[in-house]
Amino acid sequence: MPLLEVRDLRAGYGAIIAVKGISLDVNEGEIVTLIGSNGAGKSTTLRAISGVIRPRGGQVTFAGQRIDRLQPHAIVRLGLSHVPEGRGIFHSLSVYENLLMGAYTRDDAIQADLERVYHLFPRLKERLDQPGGTLSGGEQQMLAIGRALMARPRLLLLDEPSMGLSPVLVETIFETIQAIRREGATVLLVEQNALMALEIADRAYVIESGEITLSGTGPALSRDDAVRRAYLGEA
Repeated sequence: MPLLEVRDLRAGYGAIIAVKGISLDVNEGEIVTLIGSNGAGKSTTLRAISGVIRPRGGQVTFAGQRIDRLQPHAIVRLGLSHVPEGRGIFHSLSVYENLLMGAYTRDDAIQADLERVYHLFPRLKERLDQPGGTLSGGEQQMLAIGRALMARPRLLLLDEPSMGLSPVLVETIFETIQAIRREGATVLLVEQNALMALEIADRAYVIESGEITLSGTGPALSRDDAVRRAYLGEA
């Protein structure tokens, strides 16, 4: 059984239906990526899965439990964390306080998880007392991911983690995503940098106008002529 099962998901905002009945699976231990143009419905899909918005239809099952009618905090408690587009850190709180906020659903010891975040992102340990809003864009992305990891998720949803970052930091973020998977987490990734996303993904789905139009392994889609023309900048 897949860790995450999405069946005929519909979601949107007001009168706009941005996701029009998509279905996808994410198996334990995988990196799965969603690629598509701006406005295709990728971010809306993640928001509907994590409960940030209420689906208009369909079913979302996580670890064998239906979650499409649960509140976001309840979904986090089950082991699903969402790093939104734009990072969403608390700018007035320190780095340390931001990390503590990531563990708000837990009532057990968190020191080992803090050390794990410091190991992944040594720069954060150097800036524990610094307000989150004073960090660079790359450091804020590290903080957003680190905060999500404090919930000890089985599945991590990442929405555009490389957006606005320098090429060097993009490499760092993608290396970190692979390290997170090696440590046991499963990753569902939305990413505009389709080439790098497909390079690290086990499987991928292409979304166009709120519908999945293509799916396959990361390597196979990276060789697909239509994908290369549309998303990899090749004529």
